[in-house]
This record gives sequence, structure tokens and C-alpha cells, in this order.
Amino acid sequence: MYETLRKHIEKTVSLSDEEFAWVQSHFSIKKYKRYQFIIQEGETVGYSYFIVSGLTKLVHHDVSGKSHIIAFAMEDWWESDFFAYLTQTRATLSLECIEDTEVLCISLANYRKLCADLQKVEAFFLEKAHFGNIAAQRRILSLLTSNAKERYLQLLKQYPQLVQRVPKSLLAAYLGVSRETLSRFSN
Repeated sequence: MYETLRKHIEKTVSLSDEEFAWVQSHFSIKKYKRYQFIIQEGETVGYSYFIVSGLTKLVHHDVSGKSHIIAFAMEDWWESDFFAYLTQTRATLSLECIEDTEVLCISLANYRKLCADLQKVEAFFLEKAHFGNIAAQRRILSLLTSNAKERYLQLLKQYPQLVQRVPKSLLAAYLGVSRETLSRFSN
């Protein structure tokens, strides 16, 4: 499991065996079943999660009870309610498993310690944050400037493996369309 994390980090920075052993010591392993919550709205968020295996959805429930899927995360992706994690406040988002999921967790204290003590790891996390922001900006622009079919085609092009794994009802919710509309797009 930790070898997956090492390969992920080393796409950005190289680590010696000693450096990686030290990095690894700051993470813990957790396993979740399908439909289980990793984070629930209202809870304090203690960790950022690296998805080793499985698939999750990040969801917000509005005051009327409607669910809004913010993101999906699968292998080799990081996910959390990052605002709550970084400010150590209660979650406004839920992170739920769509499949059985294994994650590596890092607490905020360990994250800060790693970044302070090993510049390579800080550079790695900074790059991950930049690309996360880019993805969020692209999603916002897509929602503002593209129709539902265009958003579906963008998602299909960018993440074909994700589209194969996510149930159509969840894809429809993510795209902001009905299940029937999504079925018309995919035919």
C-alpha cells in the first residue's frame, strides 16, 4: 500500500529509502466499505486522504436536503473537505465510498511537520494543491460556460475510467442533469 504512495510522490520528487520511510511514518492506513462515510458533514475533519484503491464522492447537502456532488476521487487522488481540514473546523462536505476503499491518511499536524522538515515533500504537496486548484477552476468554468452534454463529453474525455466506474445516477447528479438526460447523451 505504501509503495503506491511512494510511486505517486516520485512522479513529482525523488526520495531516498530513508526519506520515504520517514514520510511513511506520518501516515496511517484505513479501510472503508462501499456506502461508508470517510467524512460526514458536521464532524471535525482530522485527515487528508490519499486513495490507494476504491472510489469516493465528495458531497454537499443544501438546506432543502438536495445532494450536490462536488467531486469524485479514485486511485492516486487526494481528497478531503480541505477547508475543514486546514482550518480544523466542522465539515460542510461528506466523503462517501462508492466502492470498497483503502486510504492513507495524514493528519494536519503530520502534514505540517513533513512540509516543514522535508522541502521535497513540501514541493510535492504544493504541486498537488496547484493542480487541485486548476481542476476546481476548470470545473467552475465548465459549469458556467458549457451545457450539460458538453460537460459530459469533457468528463468522458478527461476521465474515461471514472465514467466507467461511477453509477449513471451519480454522474447525472454531478453533471446537474436527470438520469434520463444522461442516458440520451451516452447513446
